[in-house]
Amino acid sequence: MLLVLGLVLVIGLIVVHEFGHFIAARRNGVDIEEFGIFFPPRLYSHKTKAGWVFSINALPLGGFVRLKGEHDSDTEPGTFGAATLAAKTKILLAGVSMNLIVGLVLFVLLALIGMPQLVNNQFTVKSDSKLVSQKVIINEVVAGSPASKAGLHVGDELTYIGLPHSTHPTPITNSTTLPTITKRFAGKTALVQYVRAGTSKQVYVHLLKPNASYELGVATQQLNLHRSTWSAPLVSLGVGAQLIWLTIQGLGHTIAGLGSLVAGAVTHNTAARHNGQTAATANLTGPVGIFAILRTSSALGYQFVLFIVAYISLVLAFMNILPIPVVDGGKLYITLIMRALKRPLSAQREEAINLASIIVLLFLFVLITIADVKRYY
Repeated sequence: MLLVLGLVLVIGLIVVHEFGHFIAARRNGVDIEEFGIFFPPRLYSHKTKAGWVFSINALPLGGFVRLKGEHDSDTEPGTFGAATLAAKTKILLAGVSMNLIVGLVLFVLLALIGMPQLVNNQFTVKSDSKLVSQKVIINEVVAGSPASKAGLHVGDELTYIGLPHSTHPTPITNSTTLPTITKRFAGKTALVQYVRAGTSKQVYVHLLKPNASYELGVATQQLNLHRSTWSAPLVSLGVGAQLIWLTIQGLGHTIAGLGSLVAGAVTHNTAARHNGQTAATANLTGPVGIFAILRTSSALGYQFVLFIVAYISLVLAFMNILPIPVVDGGKLYITLIMRALKRPLSAQREEAINLASIIVLLFLFVLITIADVKRYY
């Protein structure tokens, strides 16, 4: 259910983005032709009294708004092209603003109910930060280890360990102390309690002897939830800024990787091309990766799902402000440049620029999808 909720919320982020364009366009005198939920083929449509069409479509990939006269060269009253520069700026930035607001509001909510600590030195106001939950999650199971033989999986939350029939099993609340706890039962059969997909389970595990490199055979990660009160808005801004900065760094590595990929392809340098492809996709993920991340997050709790959704919302805001012609920011930058040069942007030239951008993005999308499949499956 949490996975489905996460997927619905991620799709909703795109709908919210487009709704921002819709509201801004109507307020600035630009006519709407259609506002669609999901992408065609069309399943349902209704023409409103205002003259625009509301549609529900078959492909659940977000949504769209179609404005009248979207080319910058259109001059008919009510078209986007005929709108003032100020109106165009508001319309193009409205989607970015909606995603930014949604992401920050979700982080405020998380700060109030329990913010997952997923970033190194994640921003908090220490005087108003309370630890409300600790989880120890398996992120690696050694092949052939006691944990592997007992059926423990990556993503399981370890809760208790003790001898069979013990009335006082030892709680597992800290990943750094887990080796110390398992050494206590080394060479014996222990009862391990864990949580998988929200259900508490237990299994008998025969731990290796103390002189082995490991007793249980797992690597774990500790996940904490911190709650704030009055500082929740500050925590939201601080965490949001950290995540955007990490996104900028990742984008820099991606651009450098694409450069190496192209250079390797041109010079027939296989090693450079392979390394460039790896660097270009290591810090990005697409629909396949988002699904895998949401699936993992849903097993940890709704707070982790909301964190990922909030982060995606901020990433959408950031990516749409970049000077990529096919996204909002690119359209705005091209419009501003043409206004500064006092040169008209013809429909043919605008479509050629968009087509070139789409080809590059589709190429990157294919690389990311291949990398996601290898990474998560």
